[in-house]
Amino acid sequence: MPRLHLLPASARHAGPLSYAYGRCALGRFIVALGKHGLCAVLIGDEERALLAELRTYFPLAHPQENPGDFRHALPQLATHLDQPWTPFPLQLEAAGTPLQQRVWQTLCAIPAGQTRSYTQLARSLGLENAVRAVANACAANRLAVVVPCHRILRSDSTISGYRWGPARKAMLLERERHAPCLPT
Repeated sequence: MPRLHLLPASARHAGPLSYAYGRCALGRFIVALGKHGLCAVLIGDEERALLAELRTYFPLAHPQENPGDFRHALPQLATHLDQPWTPFPLQLEAAGTPLQQRVWQTLCAIPAGQTRSYTQLARSLGLENAVRAVANACAANRLAVVVPCHRILRSDSTISGYRWGPARKAMLLERERHAPCLPT
């Protein structure tokens, strides 16, 4: 399970925010470093769009490309994005509401190769009547794949919207289903 350093939603990055780009089987990605660990892992097709998305999440920050800050993290992150069943050794930083934090921690506990429905996830948190709020917390995740919101499906086991595209979600789930080291 990833090491998740949780911060209140009010925690805002201001000033320099170091970032770098990488490539994996899912496409391009951008990663940003906060004070306590990686604070964003965003997946997409174009670097410009990824940087624009990063800026929307951290409007008070001044993103600065600095691949040197990530010389050890980029290869580990690319491996994890390609093989999400592998351990993730890097510290993460996630700022969110108490509900978002609970959802993200619960997502991190779902083993690779397994899925849950939004309803099951809400029920596991004692929030049976808050399925939509739980789904919104999944959507607020800025740490693609590392906080595995891709393991959440509709109640009928179909893929619903995924911020980084339903094709990527399907690819991740298929890779996890056929991972060589998972119990069958």
